[in-house]
Amino acid sequence: MFNALVVEDDKNTRRLIVRILKNDGYTVFDAENGEVALTLLEHEHVDIILLDVMMPVMDGYEFTKRLREADITIPIIMISVKQDTVDKKRGLELGVDDYMVKPFDEEEMLLRMRAILKRSKIISSRKIVIGEVELNFDALTVTRAGYEQMLPKKEFLLLFKLLSSPNTIFTRYQIMDELWGMDSNSDERTINVHINRLRERVGDYPEFEIVTVRGLGYKAVYNKK
Repeated sequence: MFNALVVEDDKNTRRLIVRILKNDGYTVFDAENGEVALTLLEHEHVDIILLDVMMPVMDGYEFTKRLREADITIPIIMISVKQDTVDKKRGLELGVDDYMVKPFDEEEMLLRMRAILKRSKIISSRKIVIGEVELNFDALTVTRAGYEQMLPKKEFLLLFKLLSSPNTIFTRYQIMDELWGMDSNSDERTINVHINRLRERVGDYPEFEIVTVRGLGYKAVYNKK
């Protein structure tokens, strides 16, 4: 099973999260602030971090900044009482992988952790294989039955994102934020164009399809044999 690190200054909240994770089979380490967590990471292997924002000595933002500046890519879920979009955006810009607001739903937290760990494993291998289809992240190629296509970078990243989390609906806002950035001059029509181009390129592959979820966004669905 995976190793998780809980970084939370409130003792009761920290104990609660540790208990939840242990009951789900995780090996759990805990720390009361970012400074203690950084020291712990020097000696322990961790697969995912659950991180509070407001902590003494070193808060969640500074902790994340230190990790990402050191090219440490351990997935981070930031858990905070702060609900403002500005706070969420700050965390995401620093490099956290997800953001949850307290009080949180235990099952939702565990589901998000599983999804991120699965995606992290795929990205670390930098390949996705579905039946006869292989996506190579480094080469930006999609290969099936010996036929290789090199995709434009944005098209490849969009396809890789969808196939990394099958059956997960990604809103146009999410896609725009992650692939183009919210400061981009592009709009939702850009995403529609890229989806249409992907369907032209891989729409006849029997292994999967790209589905439009009306009013929400897009998802990839793996087809059963």
